[in-house]
Amino acid sequence: MPPLNPRLLSGGLDRGPRRKSAAEYIEGVLAGNRVILSQAITLTESTRPEDQKLASEVIHSCLPHAGKSLRIGITGIPGVGKSTFIESFGQLLLEKGHRLSVLAIDPSSERSKGSILGDKTRMESLTREENAYIRPSPSGGSPGGVARKTRESIILCEAAGFDRILVETVGVGQGETIVHSMVDFFLLLMLPGAGDELQGMKRGIMEMADGIAITKSDFGNEKRAKIAAADYRRALELFPPADHKWKAQVLLTSAMTSMGLEDVYSLLENFYEFMQGNGHFEKRRKGQAVYWMNEYLGELVRQKILENPESRKYRNELREQVTEGSLSPFEAADMLLRHALEGPED
Repeated sequence: MPPLNPRLLSGGLDRGPRRKSAAEYIEGVLAGNRVILSQAITLTESTRPEDQKLASEVIHSCLPHAGKSLRIGITGIPGVGKSTFIESFGQLLLEKGHRLSVLAIDPSSERSKGSILGDKTRMESLTREENAYIRPSPSGGSPGGVARKTRESIILCEAAGFDRILVETVGVGQGETIVHSMVDFFLLLMLPGAGDELQGMKRGIMEMADGIAITKSDFGNEKRAKIAAADYRRALELFPPADHKWKAQVLLTSAMTSMGLEDVYSLLENFYEFMQGNGHFEKRRKGQAVYWMNEYLGELVRQKILENPESRKYRNELREQVTEGSLSPFEAADMLLRHALEGPED
């Protein structure tokens, strides 16, 4: 039986005739070649040391060509209509002359670590657009369903000429914080009828939001949507003002009728102008770069420890003691780090 997409057979790093050189990846990405862009993103997602080294070279060369987009994080509970909203809003962005990249992070199976949803099948019209690029990525079990290499994917998409980057979370908790740390504008999607949702909404997620869009505000939901919007506006007033002084706004939208999408677009443009004017746009990006340096440092330390055979053996010994309750997890972690840095005690 033939595969659903024959091109998948030649798209992997090892299934093709040969791995590309760094120069070929860089040239292809900068030329806006979407096939090579996809291959470059796959390269960054690889855990093989030789691929990681090559990916690092590609990212480093693409970095000077990145940073010229508006990065937009979109989150909301399952069922709020994130993919439908992104498809409709994405079409508006294309009509405005933008080049759009959607990094849609799929939930992953905890057993197989593979994607169980396909965002390309949920955004059919965008996949046919020449100036749109959709990249569904399995979360691989990372917190909140957010792919570990999404930040590198953003850099590559920007270097390829995409000036609007949408990052969709699966909306399960921790992922919002991670996505917020890599985007310029954080849009929270909510359903009409705040009620229990507002009571259960984490304060941190509300505080992170630069804007809130009430989805499905049509077809009989108009009254409930207006009540929800008023509730969210009152809730936002309770938060202390942020350093950048931007005040999050609440908008009514409908992806099916395109109601409010122009308002969302204007909100983004006003936000960009406001943050550029007071210097906080660049300040936020610099802070995010430092944050991800620290995050990657922690990841490297963990990786190096687990790659070392002696450290792995010692870790297994400590794990038994932790399981038995004779050693606390914190003591064990400290002992493992000292073992990796200083070697075993005499």
